[in-house]
Amino acid sequence: MIRYIVLMVFGVMINSELMSQYTCVSSQYNLRQQELNPALVARQQSIAQFLKPADNELKMLGTQDNPTEQTIINIPVVVHILYNGSAQNISEAQILTQLEILNRDFRRKNADSTNTPKHFRTFAADCNIIFTLANVNPQGFPTTGIIRKPTNVTGFSMDDDIKFSSSGGDEAWDSDKYLNIWVGPMSAGIVGYSSAPGSDKSRDGVVIRYNAFGNIGTAISPYNKGRTAVHEIGHWLGLIHIWGDLLCGDDLVDDTPTQQSYTRGCPTGNIIVSCGNSPNGNMYMTYMDLTEDACTNLFTKGQKQRMRTLFNDGGPRHALLSSTASSGPGIPPPVDIPVDPADDKIVRVFPNPAKSSVTVDFGGDETLLGKYVSVFNQYGQILFYKVITTNRMTVNISAFATGVYFVKVGDDKTTIRVLKTNH
Repeated sequence: MIRYIVLMVFGVMINSELMSQYTCVSSQYNLRQQELNPALVARQQSIAQFLKPADNELKMLGTQDNPTEQTIINIPVVVHILYNGSAQNISEAQILTQLEILNRDFRRKNADSTNTPKHFRTFAADCNIIFTLANVNPQGFPTTGIIRKPTNVTGFSMDDDIKFSSSGGDEAWDSDKYLNIWVGPMSAGIVGYSSAPGSDKSRDGVVIRYNAFGNIGTAISPYNKGRTAVHEIGHWLGLIHIWGDLLCGDDLVDDTPTQQSYTRGCPTGNIIVSCGNSPNGNMYMTYMDLTEDACTNLFTKGQKQRMRTLFNDGGPRHALLSSTASSGPGIPPPVDIPVDPADDKIVRVFPNPAKSSVTVDFGGDETLLGKYVSVFNQYGQILFYKVITTNRMTVNISAFATGVYFVKVGDDKTTIRVLKTNH
């Protein structure tokens, strides 16, 4: 891991000349986060050790697919659109094209896969990873998976301001349940960046320039094939640049050839030899180079293995496997029962918000006796269920996680929303 950090330091020097162009700044971003949060270094060292068995397994398998790697991993996505002017408020159609591109590229169903040179085709992989817009928000209510907010910021930098409302952005949804993608205006030179596995949950996700997202609408060449998001999500899943962010560096993947540095432009059909990687030369068509969108078309089996290992038990992306954020319609938003002092049969729940317990007052409604009061979470799971025998009942919620819960009384009463806090 220390070597990896050194590689990134050199990568900052290599990439400094690129800042006059649009480029990925993920390596610089990660270095900055390590400076601000030294604990991140230890977490990333631990993740590097976690990935080593996968590296060894791939060496034993060679270029053969691991049969255990064929299960489809579905990642729920929330897209935060930050726009400074209506032109940056990209359409839903444009967002959907980006999802389609992700699902094609990560499944190796992209039409331009035929452009992969013959000598590299045996290395190409169907990663068996798909992306779906979330249809349940963190409160359990239906969502389109798209958040739109105007911003006064004309160009976000890699300081994560785009991820917080206080600085003109929008807060992340729980990264154990969602992949957060922020799309908005970026400072000169930045086309996108990504957090690395192990990053703080409030900052976890990828950031994309609004005119490098999808392949219609505002998307402009050479970033109009949706490959910026593919590249950045590769970083989010543990991949680094193919040149290892160092001259002839190590990208920690065994089946990608060593190459001297990044690739610019679109050298399709050419063999570019560097760092003694003849006769096949650079694999500039991998998504983890900086080649233009039109000339990238594959992840390798080694890259696939590295990404998927993060989802193994104990891995930093494992929690996403149990996310239900894109698997249901959500529960109907509740309507709080109004408190009317003139009506002595109004059900009340107090205090609200609450830390340790709530009292359910049934308002003297004797027709509720013998019926049930229940408390359920945002996913509809019942956490408390008891028959009503008195006019008041106390429910202990101290063990509940912070969040929104719902109290239902009887068969036909409206649910009452309760906020559980830690203070």
